[in-house]
Amino acid sequence: MNDHKGKTNKLISETSAYLLQHAYNPVDWYPWGEEALQKAVKEDKPILVSIGYAACHWCHVMERESFEDETTAELMNKLFINIKIDREERPDLDHIYMDAVQAIAGNGGWPLNVFLTPDQKPFYGGTYFPPVPAHGRPSWKDVLISLADAWKNKREELVAQADSLVEHIQKSGSFSLNESVSPSTQENFYNKETCVSMAESFLKLADKTEGGFGAPPKFLQTGSIIYLLQHAQFCSNEAAKEQAVLSLKKMINGGIYDQVGGGISRYSTDAFWLVPHFEKMLYDNALLLSALSEALQLTGDEKFRKTIYGIFNFLLREMKHDAGGFYAALDADSEGVEGLFYIWSYDEIEQLLGEDAAIYASYYNIKKEGNIPPEHKAWKEKNILHHDFTSNDADADEAVLSVIIDKCNNVLLQARSERIRPQTDDKILLGWNALLITAFCKCYAATADENFLKEARSLFEFIESSFKKDEFLYGHSFTKGKLKHPAYLEDHAYYLQAMIYLSEATTDQKYIDRADQILKYVIDHFSDEEVIQFYFTNKKQQDIIIRKKEIFDGATPSPNAVMAENLFYLGLLRAEENLTERAGKMLAILKHAFVKYPGSFSNWARIYQLQAVGINEILVSGPDLQAVTIKILQKYLPNKILTAVNNARKLNFIARKEQNEEMNIYICRNKTCKAPVSSVSEIDLLTTDYFQ
Repeated sequence: MNDHKGKTNKLISETSAYLLQHAYNPVDWYPWGEEALQKAVKEDKPILVSIGYAACHWCHVMERESFEDETTAELMNKLFINIKIDREERPDLDHIYMDAVQAIAGNGGWPLNVFLTPDQKPFYGGTYFPPVPAHGRPSWKDVLISLADAWKNKREELVAQADSLVEHIQKSGSFSLNESVSPSTQENFYNKETCVSMAESFLKLADKTEGGFGAPPKFLQTGSIIYLLQHAQFCSNEAAKEQAVLSLKKMINGGIYDQVGGGISRYSTDAFWLVPHFEKMLYDNALLLSALSEALQLTGDEKFRKTIYGIFNFLLREMKHDAGGFYAALDADSEGVEGLFYIWSYDEIEQLLGEDAAIYASYYNIKKEGNIPPEHKAWKEKNILHHDFTSNDADADEAVLSVIIDKCNNVLLQARSERIRPQTDDKILLGWNALLITAFCKCYAATADENFLKEARSLFEFIESSFKKDEFLYGHSFTKGKLKHPAYLEDHAYYLQAMIYLSEATTDQKYIDRADQILKYVIDHFSDEEVIQFYFTNKKQQDIIIRKKEIFDGATPSPNAVMAENLFYLGLLRAEENLTERAGKMLAILKHAFVKYPGSFSNWARIYQLQAVGINEILVSGPDLQAVTIKILQKYLPNKILTAVNNARKLNFIARKEQNEEMNIYICRNKTCKAPVSSVSEIDLLTTDYFQ
């Protein structure tokens, strides 16, 4: 890294690993804040905002090529006020300016470079720009010079373009509610036919040979997989089950999954899950754990169980902060080369494994000439470990092999620990950790292993002790002992959902009480009552030009979709029809979108399917609550709410009946309760009347 002759810029006081990466650039970077924004107004200069994140490979490339170059930095400093943003610290700003760049350029990504008027309105932007013209892209210096010239000589046009872009962003994602399509007013709003139609849409997009959906680059799309798993359960749809299982197995046997140390990378660059983009994100691993847990419950496949533990051990070993909480990401690069930490030569395998090397090399397709396609020149004669599974994955040979493979993986893991590691992005983000709480609870439900529940409880305690923030209920990012930025909708939505899962897993009422408090805060501070959706930012937050509503699923679930699910759950649990009615209206607003494009709205589609199937409201009352509830949790019942109390009269959804001291399991649906049963084995027939 260019040390800028020992000088630092304004980023040196930040805590974000990404911002600190740029603190020694010769560019006079500022963090987003009043100092930089007021300087732009005072000097009447346009603002250059560059957005990325610590694990972003192409962000590193552009830094090396341009931001560390003295001549380029001199241009930037002379012509612009330069601001660096960590997209994971400020997803609100990233959403706004990503929308602008997608409107300008037709695509988006990171690094995201966007040019603003002094009043923060975008007028031009793009992603990566090379140092010299290449691949149809202008050089970064040419972009800087031409935009500075336009600001000087064609300002009125740029300002008009900026105003137009802001208007476009405000309109995008805005939906109005037509009362005629509200679930409360339309007969047969929820129906099986729509669920089947959406499953068919998912399957049309599916790669039937290699798993996943669409053309490369291939992302995990766990929301789509979970929809198909649940659809297979509700509709006995073998095609949905086969595609979900194929997708998961192809991923976890592929190069995108770290066969030695566990954990999944962000995406595959090819159709075969062989060559990943090697960065590891906490949210991907949390969401994959959730999908694997549901797959294990549906299929009983031991491959899924083993991978759950592989990811769990990776998270505890490499992603957990000593005081609690889990880090945001691991970088893709080490020693300036992407993936170097994870790849192996044949000679290394032979030296480390000795007599087991041949078996190991055969199992993981390791070749003397390397197994990575030749276009990846930096990895010549190297291998990415991957296993070509077949339908006999669980046969006797595989069982015998597993002992050898596990032993060899431990040897390689120890050897790899002596390599130079990729950088850890040590931010602890509320929303991503909340996704992990939910995942740990699902793992507990699928395995009955108390270690998962222990970690979920511990993570809750860490968040409660570290993320409280003044006038805001919670903060968003905790790094190096400092809490920064007010929590966004996704933080609250995911954390509220985590409280629901913790309450089911533990039978402890304190978690559902916390969920009630979070829900009230979200309704009071994030609601757009006019269209029933929720804004991404708190109404008290002042440093953005637009309050957006995020409704699409991206790498993480739509926070509005998660809020709709939370409203359905708590509305049923508390018998508060105003909550379930609001959730229904949120679905009604978007039904035309998620039915037509379920791949972009997979969580909305899943929530709709659950409501169409019908929710089983299960209450356990009596002695040994934990022992009984874990048996219920192990059953694959995605369409349930589950609670356990010593006295059923405490719950609103249960019919008021006299009780004795024996175990009673109540199952209710549509405000009608069946006669209580006394054993878990008796509930199967009472919970499978789907679409009734």
